[in-house]
Amino acid sequence: MWEEYIYPGRPFRGFRPNLELDEKLWNDAIDSMVKAGANLIVIDLGDAVKYDSHPEIAVNNAWSTTRLRSEIKRLKGLGLEPIPKMNFSAGHDTWLREYSKMVSTDEYYKVCSDLIKEACDIFETPRFFHLGMDEEGVNGHSTYKYVVIRKNDAWWADFYYLVSEVEQNGSRAWIWPDYMLWNEPEQFFKKMPKSVLQSNWYYDEKFDFNSRYVQAYLDLEKNGYDQIPTGSYHNYNTGSIGSTVAFGKEHIDDSRLLGFLQSFWRPTIEENRDRIIGGIELLGKAKQSFYK
Repeated sequence: MWEEYIYPGRPFRGFRPNLELDEKLWNDAIDSMVKAGANLIVIDLGDAVKYDSHPEIAVNNAWSTTRLRSEIKRLKGLGLEPIPKMNFSAGHDTWLREYSKMVSTDEYYKVCSDLIKEACDIFETPRFFHLGMDEEGVNGHSTYKYVVIRKNDAWWADFYYLVSEVEQNGSRAWIWPDYMLWNEPEQFFKKMPKSVLQSNWYYDEKFDFNSRYVQAYLDLEKNGYDQIPTGSYHNYNTGSIGSTVAFGKEHIDDSRLLGFLQSFWRPTIEENRDRIIGGIELLGKAKQSFYK
C-alpha cells in the first residue's frame, strides 16, 4: 500500500504525500490471487492507514481503520489470510514520520507499541506480523538525506522490543533477516530467537550455491529456523518464484517450510499491472509445480 524512500533509478520508491492505490488493480490482484490458489496475503500498511492511535502518520486519502477492517473481512471470506506488515527497519521507516528519527527512545517504543497493538486488533490477532527489518546497512543508505542505522546491541534491543510487542498481542513475528544474516551471521545465529519466522529473499532466476544470499537459506535450515522463502517479479524476473519454490522444496525440511512469498516492489497503480498480475500468475504456476 505504500512506498517510502528515494533510490537512484527508482523514483517510484520516493515518498508521496497522497495515497496512490488503484482500487481496480487492487481488486483485480485479489481476484487473481484467489484464482492462482494463494492462501495468504501480506499487506504492507505503512502510512496508508489513518490509525486511531496515531492519525498524524497517515498520508492524504489514507484508508480509515473501518475501511481496512471491512477489507480484511472480505479477504478472509475469499480464503485469503491477511497478515499485517509494518517495516520498522531504519532504512524503510519514513512512514513513521518524525518518529523515524527517534529510534531506541521511549517515545519511539510507545508509538511502535501502539501501532502493533492496533494492527493486531484490526486484523483480529493475525497468525503472523511482519516487522520488515531489512536493508539497514551503511551501503544501502548512501543516497539518503537523513541516515539512521542501528548496529549490534542497539539493533537487537529494538528488535527484541518489537518482537515482544508482537507476541504480547498474540501473533508471531516475521522478518526479512538479510541485514544481520548476510552481514553478521555469527551474531545472527547466536541471538535470533527460533520463534521468529524468517523470509530470506533471492530474486535471481538461477540459484548459485556460491552466493551468500542462497547460502543463507541453507544456513537457516541447518540451524532449525522456520522459513518462507521469497521470490519477486519486480524486474520481470520470470524464473524467480519458480526457482525459489524448487530450491525450497529440495533443501528445506517440510516441518520448517511454511510456504513461499511472491513480491513485486512496485506501487499498486495501473502502470504496474503487468508486473503485479503477472507475478501472481507465476506464483500460481509455482504452486502447481510444488505438488507434482
